[in-house]
Amino acid sequence: MNPQNAVNAFLGRYNFQSNGPDVNAAIAAMLYDMEEGLKADPVNPPGQGPALDMIPTWAAPPAESPRNTSVIVIDAGGTNFRSCLVSFDANGKAEISDMQKTRMIAIDREYGKKEFFDTIAANIDYLKNKATRIGFCFSWPMTIQPNGDGRVTEFSKEVKAKEVVGSLIGENLVASLKDRGWNQIDKITLLNDTTAALLAGASSATDGKAYDSYVGFILGTGMNAAYIEYESIAKIAGKDSGSAQIVVCESGKCNKIPQSKFDEKLDATTTSPGLFGYEKKCSGAYLGPLGRIALSQAANDGLFSTAVTALLKELDSLELKDMDQLFYTPYSTDTKLGVILAKGTEADREIAYRILDAVVERSARLAAANIAAAILKSGKGNNPVKPVCVLCEGTTFLKTHNLKNRVIGYLNEVLTEQRGIWYELVSMDNAVTLGSAVAGLI
Repeated sequence: MNPQNAVNAFLGRYNFQSNGPDVNAAIAAMLYDMEEGLKADPVNPPGQGPALDMIPTWAAPPAESPRNTSVIVIDAGGTNFRSCLVSFDANGKAEISDMQKTRMIAIDREYGKKEFFDTIAANIDYLKNKATRIGFCFSWPMTIQPNGDGRVTEFSKEVKAKEVVGSLIGENLVASLKDRGWNQIDKITLLNDTTAALLAGASSATDGKAYDSYVGFILGTGMNAAYIEYESIAKIAGKDSGSAQIVVCESGKCNKIPQSKFDEKLDATTTSPGLFGYEKKCSGAYLGPLGRIALSQAANDGLFSTAVTALLKELDSLELKDMDQLFYTPYSTDTKLGVILAKGTEADREIAYRILDAVVERSARLAAANIAAAILKSGKGNNPVKPVCVLCEGTTFLKTHNLKNRVIGYLNEVLTEQRGIWYELVSMDNAVTLGSAVAGLI
């Protein structure tokens, strides 16, 4: 049996494209959803209509960095809850202090609305009265209000707080802070982690660099993108000033990419079946479970030796880190998959590698399509002297074996070679924290 042919045949039987999807086709699907989402908000199920929220933020990057002021920053991400104080000096240089990190709220069990906001207030009580403004990076879908507050529309990434959906985050948090004896909070500005990444990227245009526009891209536990829209937004006609503003795509909700049988099986096990289909094909929270489903099916279909088949059928969980251990050290015998594959043949190891690598390959293609669509929608990047700056964050993007390199390769092909669009991928330490601080002071 030729392992490469066997894996391609196996994946094809379950509608999983071994060298797909086509990046340009995914770009077209994403652009369709983006354009339609600027006309009207999605409904559930979205069907052929818009699936992306395309959330206007009513904000654009400031002309210069804040000076001589401080702001409290909250970063509620996929698995962690972080808080700190960010202080800007007379030259606009930022200093981060009082950083604390704990587990994200409502991961372990269902939280009621009051308990949810009271817990956030308790987590940041050590920063009481150190600043009058808060930049709150909230990594779940919300509609941003013209005053900077945000209303939760739904949760993904397995957060359990149904009562919070529909609530204004800043308004409710202010009430909980007042209950704990805080002085007046002038403003709480809500933003998405992709907006924070974009704002951090805007601060990187120094030392002789200039950019035509900015994109924020996150591929970690979840995935999303934000870009700057330069045209009027139809769904907020009459409210929109007509000036450029950051738009958060909620691109993980795109529902117009083919589903494999593995995707359907994974989707049924999540708390949001039928939603976030793009994210479930790309992000770190789902790649491991998706890989386990594929390996288990391959074992059932007889692709592995008897010994390895028996062990794979007993495999009750798999995380992206377990896949990466196989990718980086395929002959290690002390990793989760290494222990199993050590009992089998060389063909077993190659087949497992190829199946899991196909999962990462698809993630890279879809990530590239997401970034490319955001750049193309901005209409910028035609001059190589002023490329579009794409600030990329997230451990899945930065650490997963070969994923970033593949994304760059596809972007070079579909943007620069095929369309003459120029871009530059950048990253920086504490990008989301610094971007949230800037937003809190806009």
